[in-house]
Amino acid sequence: MSNYRIALLPGDGIGPECMDATRTVLEALVHNTDGLSLGYTAHHAGAQLYRETGETLPAAVLADCVAADAVLLSAIGLPDVRQPDGTEVQPTMMVGLRRALDVHSAVRPVKLYPGAPCALKDTGPGIDFVVIRENLEGLFASFGGGSRVGDEVATDTLVITRRGTTRVADFAFRLAQRRSGRPRDGKKMVTSVDKANVFQSMAFFRQVVMDVAQQHPGIDADAVYVDAMSLYMVQNPWDFDVLVMENQFGDILSDLGAGLVGGLGLGPSAEIGDEHGLFQPSHGTAPQLAGQNVANPLATILSAAMMLDWLGDKHRDAACLQAAVTLEAAVARLLKEGQTLTPDLGGTAGTTEVAAAVADLL
Repeated sequence: MSNYRIALLPGDGIGPECMDATRTVLEALVHNTDGLSLGYTAHHAGAQLYRETGETLPAAVLADCVAADAVLLSAIGLPDVRQPDGTEVQPTMMVGLRRALDVHSAVRPVKLYPGAPCALKDTGPGIDFVVIRENLEGLFASFGGGSRVGDEVATDTLVITRRGTTRVADFAFRLAQRRSGRPRDGKKMVTSVDKANVFQSMAFFRQVVMDVAQQHPGIDADAVYVDAMSLYMVQNPWDFDVLVMENQFGDILSDLGAGLVGGLGLGPSAEIGDEHGLFQPSHGTAPQLAGQNVANPLATILSAAMMLDWLGDKHRDAACLQAAVTLEAAVARLLKEGQTLTPDLGGTAGTTEVAAAVADLL
């Protein structure tokens, strides 16, 4: 029996509703999976906590996240809860959590499930690629730093290191090895997305990715400029398998990818390090929808499937790996049948109804 302890951060806005829905599904999944046990510790963290106490992520909560086998986070932040300098509190919490967990690779699948809405008229042989962004440096390395001189000058520094790029590139190639390749022809490949024709930092990023490629001879490697990639993702997304890039570029292109395959309500994500994993939906807290039982929980549920896949791979746990496959398949079937969907996907079902339907499909 494999027993994993998951730290839960339900967050703000629609976050708690999506987390409750996900727990409903996970409990049904464990009930139907021999050899798998999940325990939970839930913590109050985020913007509402900051409003009440002046803290977003207390030290004891952070310590429990570090000690847990994985962290499952729902949406965090509220637009009207801000720090004295006018910025939202959510980035401070998230950057602090990422640094404490040392999660260097942020993973955003872009996968078109049958039945899900698509922004493209022609989906070719299908859409199934992954955006991987380096999670701790790049332009985000300036978070909490940078400089400003009055109302005249402000600067932030983009940081690329060999160690950081090597870690994310190696993760990208190892993920490509586990995948089925690009939809067009099944070729396993990693594409460096950069601006190597203009910036030394980006030329260095590409160089390091290609250095890492030499250690993975079974995986093809190529490179595309980021502006061209924003075009190709719309024109021929089936040509790509795993895309690896700097933090800010990945922040932008991953949302573009979600827009192609049904929106952020179907956008799970994972943030992976050598020891820790953090899993969360890509969407925001949508406080205008909170408490109405209309939020789409599928991104959180799919994030939980990514969590199970990571735990299974890390611990070589066949039961956990199979549970991840079963959970994603249930979501795929729900979308294909199209009978129990939330309003953002054209349906009339509530959050709790969707959770119950996924649980039944397990």
